[in-house]
Amino acid sequence: MFTPSQEDVRRFFCAAYDKYKNNSLSDSLETLAGQWIGEHPEFHTTLGNLQAALLNKYSVDDAVTNPFLHLSMHLSISEQCSIDQPRGIRQAVELLSAKRGDLHAAHHEVMECLGVMVWESQRSGRPPDGQAYIEAVQKRATKIQ
Repeated sequence: MFTPSQEDVRRFFCAAYDKYKNNSLSDSLETLAGQWIGEHPEFHTTLGNLQAALLNKYSVDDAVTNPFLHLSMHLSISEQCSIDQPRGIRQAVELLSAKRGDLHAAHHEVMECLGVMVWESQRSGRPPDGQAYIEAVQKRATKIQ
């Protein structure tokens, strides 16, 4: 299993942004990252300065979105949907996307569920509860407005 460091992740997204600007994304992961980077122009300044990106600290207390975490979550959700893991995530995200009329908005809702799962796992010291995660996403996808 690949476990990139924080610096690796930041370098990847900054490089992907540079390639995105120059229309030279070379592989499927960079292309996917470029698509999500394109959806987030508010991150472009940060992604355009590698040295500052490597030094930036993000804290929940700062009430500032960590662009690297945010984009990583987009990639994670995209990957989960591509392999349908946890089982049912693809259908739930597709349904949520159809209800919202926007895949990006659906991803942001799924991120909330993913964030809760990770937070609860870290807090409890137990493995992530994929079943609780998929149930939370399905609940959002099937909730009547």
